[in-house]
Amino acid sequence: MKRVLLSMALTIIGVMLVSSAMAQLGNVRGFVYEKDNGEPVIFCSVYLEGTTFGTATDVNGYFNISRIPPGTYTLTVSSIGYLESSKEVLVKADGILDERVYLEKSVQSIDEVVVSGERQEMRTQIHTSIVKVTPKQMAKIPTIGSEPDLAQYLQVLPGVIFTGDQGGQLYIRGGAPIQNKVLLDGMIIYNPFHSIGLFSVFDSDVIRNADIYTGGFGAQYGGRISSIMDITTRDGNKNRLSGKVSSSTFMSKVLVEGPLKKARDEYDGSSSFILSAKHSYLEQTSKYLYAYVDSAGLPFNFTDFYGKVSINSRNGSKVNFFGFNYSDNVTYRGITDIGWNSVGGGSNVVLVPGNYPALIKANIAYSSYTINMVEADQSPRQSSINGFNVGLSFVYFFGKDELDYGVETLGFNTNFDYFNSVGRKISQTQFTTELAVYAKYKMTLGKLLLEPSFRLHYYASLGEASPEPRLGMKYNISETFRVKFSGGMYSQNLIAANSDRDVVNLFYGFLSGPENLQKEFDGKKVTSKLQKSNHAILGFEFDLTNRLNLNVEGYIKDNVQLTNINRNKLYDDTGENQDKPEYLRKDFIIETGQAYGIDFLLKYDYKRLYFWTVYSMGFVTRYDGITSYPPHFDRRHNVNLVGAYTFGTDLDWEFSTRWNLGSGFPFTQTQGFYEKIPFHDGINTDYTTANGELGIVYGPLNQGRLPYYHRLDVNLKKTFVVGENSQIVASFSITNVYNRSNIFYFDRVRYERVDQLPFMPTIGVNWSF
Repeated sequence: MKRVLLSMALTIIGVMLVSSAMAQLGNVRGFVYEKDNGEPVIFCSVYLEGTTFGTATDVNGYFNISRIPPGTYTLTVSSIGYLESSKEVLVKADGILDERVYLEKSVQSIDEVVVSGERQEMRTQIHTSIVKVTPKQMAKIPTIGSEPDLAQYLQVLPGVIFTGDQGGQLYIRGGAPIQNKVLLDGMIIYNPFHSIGLFSVFDSDVIRNADIYTGGFGAQYGGRISSIMDITTRDGNKNRLSGKVSSSTFMSKVLVEGPLKKARDEYDGSSSFILSAKHSYLEQTSKYLYAYVDSAGLPFNFTDFYGKVSINSRNGSKVNFFGFNYSDNVTYRGITDIGWNSVGGGSNVVLVPGNYPALIKANIAYSSYTINMVEADQSPRQSSINGFNVGLSFVYFFGKDELDYGVETLGFNTNFDYFNSVGRKISQTQFTTELAVYAKYKMTLGKLLLEPSFRLHYYASLGEASPEPRLGMKYNISETFRVKFSGGMYSQNLIAANSDRDVVNLFYGFLSGPENLQKEFDGKKVTSKLQKSNHAILGFEFDLTNRLNLNVEGYIKDNVQLTNINRNKLYDDTGENQDKPEYLRKDFIIETGQAYGIDFLLKYDYKRLYFWTVYSMGFVTRYDGITSYPPHFDRRHNVNLVGAYTFGTDLDWEFSTRWNLGSGFPFTQTQGFYEKIPFHDGINTDYTTANGELGIVYGPLNQGRLPYYHRLDVNLKKTFVVGENSQIVASFSITNVYNRSNIFYFDRVRYERVDQLPFMPTIGVNWSF
């Protein structure tokens, strides 16, 4: 740890020396906002005309162009859907020029300048295994319940597998949900999806941007071994009171936003707020509208609240305060009651130093999550986690190069009670703290982009540190063809309060990594208590035309150590049972495995027509020291075809469609049934008179395959303009147009097949003002 801190100190000193050597050069920095509402314009192109100096704005609308020779230049800003803005700027030696640019929305067709600006970003950003998602993109796919939702959009991303409409989960390039970290404005969200699987806890109209890293992410992220979902929310309208009200056959939503203090001019400070609430009444409406699905109704209920206040200073620095309350309740098929609640709040800061080409970011947050589950004829399960996370980072700009370093700490309590399939109780209560430091440097060497980074993550409860080097790179072979790579080492402490072998994971809980693991695994001594994985991703980008882009990535995640709940525990781990095998008495077992495959993405987006084509081929394996098996989410082939077309005299109609095809998931076949005597009275049980239970003889683990899955969804929207700032959108959608019977799972006890959602039409309307 001391060596790392010393290295960071030496880096800072080096930065100061380099900055002194560049004293004769100038900087232009600032923010780009929408003129209509004051929201930042993200990922737009900012450049000095006639030069090679340029950059793109970040998620806060911030840009910094440094190491500019003194002189007069034309600063130009362009972005899809906005009028281009240009102004003359005077760059002075050893000076920093602060600018604010306000863009007006455009109804004109997209010109080639914007396209070249986008391509410039493709050449200057590595973008390996990352998809940037905005509300506009989410609205391109057919919506269920009239409102776009992040959960539905994630299902069409390369490498993402969705296991079911009812209680399904998202698996990202072979990573289980517990291995995927979700951040909301820097705050950890422990369960981002509702039980029905079609809806996330996030209001899409609150989201500004979501960065989805499916692997190979940089050292600024840690504590998970598969993927990162980093969501940034909007600040709220800074100019006027506005909002949105929507209702559908699934749910209703209300959003209100507006200024608390208006800016007197474009360089004045301001403050704003945004509030959102949504509630599902599907359990009630489905009894009348969708009785053919289940006469008892679809038993899914949820309520979500989110609020945020943003305070912006004159130079663009800002502080945000936010909070949420998400809840979910299900009574599933009359045999399972499950409910969870998640609450939290926090603050983050973006600070622009007065006279230095840098950016300082800080965040602090607290969140908690509690879930309870009661099953018929089964003991109840309970899991809770609550804790804080604090982060501080610094970003320095050196022309096209950037240095990013920081520190992060978090602490959380976990509480867990669970009974496995043979009735043995597994419980844990633990407080855990983690500390991490990282550094990342992005450099441009001609056509080569390099982004080496390093993270040191210390897990205090386990007394173990994990050094994690990582690397990203891209080489621009030509204007239209680019090769890229990313990889690194990753670790995590948290484990799931369910098993990767469970087919239906309605219970989604958390555990701290246990200290009492196996001493040996597969004949080798166990030297670490952490879950660990190594990633490598290699791919290329090819601009087939100005509007048609192909992205191909091959990946491997080598999960060198995983921890899973021991579903085969038979004995307590006490002194009298030390002669028994570890895999029969430990609460948790070690596994290894790999996830590897290849993803193809073909995208076209121009004027009225949009399509998105994804094909993924993936393999996921697990080995528990005895048996090699594919987990239940191992889908070999997955295809998503998405299309959207805007039409009408006023371009006020939009038709969108999505077709998904997936090969069958693995499952464990049934070999037979028998009478299972419970022996409630131990050796005194009279087995000749005892009432037995239905026992099942299982075949080899997950060696069968379910049938192929495929489903077609369509959506039609009509927009009615009712005022200068007001419009009504009516939508009609159909889920599973040709009523495909897609199997969800088979209830062995009732000998009953359970299918996913059938043909389901929905209507909805929303009013924006």
